[in-house]
Amino acid sequence: TTIIETGIDISNANTLIIYDADNFGLSQLYQIRGRVGRSNRIAYAYLMYDKSKMLNEIAMKRLQAIKEFTELGSGYRIAMRDLSIRGAGDLLGSEQAGFVDTVGIELYMQMIDEEMRRMKGEVIEDDDEENVSNKSLVEVETHIDDKYVSDEDIKIEIHKKINEIDSLSKLKEVRKELEDRFGKISKEIEIYMYEEWFEKIASKLKIDTVRQSERELEIELPVEVSQKIHGDTFFMKAYQINPRFRLKYLHNQVIIALTLLNQKEHFLYYVIPLLQEVMNEIEE
Repeated sequence: TTIIETGIDISNANTLIIYDADNFGLSQLYQIRGRVGRSNRIAYAYLMYDKSKMLNEIAMKRLQAIKEFTELGSGYRIAMRDLSIRGAGDLLGSEQAGFVDTVGIELYMQMIDEEMRRMKGEVIEDDDEENVSNKSLVEVETHIDDKYVSDEDIKIEIHKKINEIDSLSKLKEVRKELEDRFGKISKEIEIYMYEEWFEKIASKLKIDTVRQSERELEIELPVEVSQKIHGDTFFMKAYQINPRFRLKYLHNQVIIALTLLNQKEHFLYYVIPLLQEVMNEIEE
């Protein structure tokens, strides 16, 4: 099989049958599958396994991954899925166990680099600005219930998709994709999606101070943003979105306050449209 997966190049071959496909690794299956479809002919790869055999969870995940990633150039995504299934392994050992997807590959590699530098005796300074930017400004539930999706790998994919939301159109796109695949989303997931949108807007406006309690929410707009806001018109827009908005002006900063008790909807449904108005004002 090693010769087949790495060395056979027959452009006319358009059909491949793999027996006991559950015994192969994911990268092997990807390489072997690539032996067909090497010209302009439509190609077929049949992955076979004994119908009476109970496949373990890892084998099922491998076969599902090779079925899912069929487009040209899927090698990187296959490698990432393989890393997720097998784990990243011990840094200085042979055991393959780990949960790299829990923190993300970039942060995982950063953690390894910092630990290696500590072992060498180097002093690692925390980047306070980065810590602030990575911290959520508001507290909402970001858990995906097992009743909606039970597979941890798929949950990670959903978190990544939600994290990409930066506009209403993107939010609708992600919601449509999730509901097409898994059914109607819960109110908690929708609020989680709005929270990610809020974080993106706050980042653009350079908002770094939000105070949230059971009774009230306060958002401090930076001085440079506050100076571009037209007080009277902005107050009217805030009142139209929610009459319970209050605006304060302190130390050259506009502070947006909203009472949270007895609101019909979650506060994000009111705060986001108002911050969109802020965006419009500073862009004029």
